[in-house]
Amino acid sequence: MIIATHSGKFHADDVWAVTVLDIVFPGCTLIRTRDPEKIRQADFAVDVGGIWDPQSGRFDHHQKGFAGARESGVVYASAGLVWKTHGARCVTLVAQQQTGQALSADTAQQIAYAIDADLVQYMDMADTGAAKSAPGGYGLSALISGFNPTWLDEQQAGSVDAAEAMRLSQFRRAMAFMADILVNAVKFRVGGLLAVQQVRQSELLEDGQVLFLKNASLPWSSVVRNEMPKVLFVLSYNIAEDRYMVHTVPATADSFDARKDLPASWAGLAGADLAAVTGVPDAGFCHNGRFIAAAKSFAGALTMARLALADQA
Repeated sequence: MIIATHSGKFHADDVWAVTVLDIVFPGCTLIRTRDPEKIRQADFAVDVGGIWDPQSGRFDHHQKGFAGARESGVVYASAGLVWKTHGARCVTLVAQQQTGQALSADTAQQIAYAIDADLVQYMDMADTGAAKSAPGGYGLSALISGFNPTWLDEQQAGSVDAAEAMRLSQFRRAMAFMADILVNAVKFRVGGLLAVQQVRQSELLEDGQVLFLKNASLPWSSVVRNEMPKVLFVLSYNIAEDRYMVHTVPATADSFDARKDLPASWAGLAGADLAAVTGVPDAGFCHNGRFIAAAKSFAGALTMARLALADQA
C-alpha cells in the first residue's frame, strides 16, 4: 500500500496523519509528491489531492468548498480527518501493543475523542490559521516544523532530488517523534482507566480513613476525592525510591486545601528531627506544605498516618 502526501515543507497535521496511517496499516510505502497521477494511484492521499473521501483513502482539506468541521466548530485539517476515521483503530492497536490491553470499541473511541480534544484539534487549528487560539497546539506544530531542513541544508544538498531526499528523511524523523507523542497519549489514558480499577480495589485501613496503594505512581486523587469521602490519607509504596509515602487528600480538584492536613509540628522536618517529633525512627521527611510525608517502612508510614488522624490541630 502507498501513502502519498505533498512534497516540500511539511507540517504537524500531515506528519500526524501519515503516522496514524503507518500504525494502522504497517508496511506502507510513503511517497512525497505533487504529481496528480502518483497521488491518484496511491492507496491514501494525505493533505494533497483535493478530495475528502475516507472510503477511498482521501484526506485533503484544501479544496474549494471544503466545510468539514467538528461539532465544536473547529475545522478539520489532515490530522483531524485521518484521526476521525482511523483514530479509534489506532488507539486499539497501540493499547494492545504497548500495554497488552484489549479495549472495547466504545473505550477506544472515547480515548480517540479525548486525544482529539487534547491534541489533534490544535494541530488542525495551527494548520488552518486559528493557532492564535491554540497556543498549546501551536507549540507542537512549531516543534514539528523545526524538523524541516533549513535553506542552508537545501543549499548544501546541491540538487532538487537531494534536497527532497533530505526532506523525506527529516519527515520520517518527525514521524518517529510524533509516534512517541501518540503512544504516550494512549498509554496515559489506558493507564488512567486501569488505575481507577486498582484504586477502587485497594485496601482500606484504620476504619476506612486510610487507603493503601501498592504503587505510589497510581493516579488516585480523583477516584478518592469523588468516591471515597471517608478517606483522609493515602499511604503508598514508592517503588522507585523504596519508601512509603503518606499523602493528604485534596478537598476539591482546584484547591490545595486537604480534607485533613498532616500535623503542623511536622512541617519542613526531615530525618532525625522528624523522627524525634513523631517517634518514628525511620521517618524521612514532611513537606513544609504538610501534604506529603515519608518513612522507610510500611510500619513507620502507617504510624505517621495514625498520628495524623489523631492530631486535633
